[in-house]
Amino acid sequence: MAYIYSMLLNISYNDSNQRKLIDILVGKAFSLQKRWGLGGIGSEKLIIKSSSVDIHNLLVLDQNVNICNIELRPKGIIVRFRSLLETYGLIIPYYKLKLYKGKSEEYSIYLDNHYIKIVADRKGIHSFFKKINAQKVLNIPPSIEEI
Repeated sequence: MAYIYSMLLNISYNDSNQRKLIDILVGKAFSLQKRWGLGGIGSEKLIIKSSSVDIHNLLVLDQNVNICNIELRPKGIIVRFRSLLETYGLIIPYYKLKLYKGKSEEYSIYLDNHYIKIVADRKGIHSFFKKINAQKVLNIPPSIEEI
């Protein structure tokens, strides 16, 4: 398997090697029972306010409104967005995920040199980001003092 320099992938096509890589990084999709238990694992449509250069260069290729959605996985999240007729995914393991709530109606999702800023103008968005934080806390490795 080739070394991946970026976790920004074109996931439009059914590629078994790519699917295995995603499953290694963020885990396989939750079972139906676990999805019900979590109250759903997918976000509603989220409006992208701004993004890093690599993502911005993809988003400006068409004239559509820049939207994305987030899928929870056992070991991370996948932020999906479309450009032209392609679907892209920002694959973020929890240990690399940085979430910031800058302004009252904005969340920022960071992975190394990639970021996406989301407009949070509805109550459901705030509760979904609380769910992401809760899953991230469950996946924090034990500290040295705990061992």
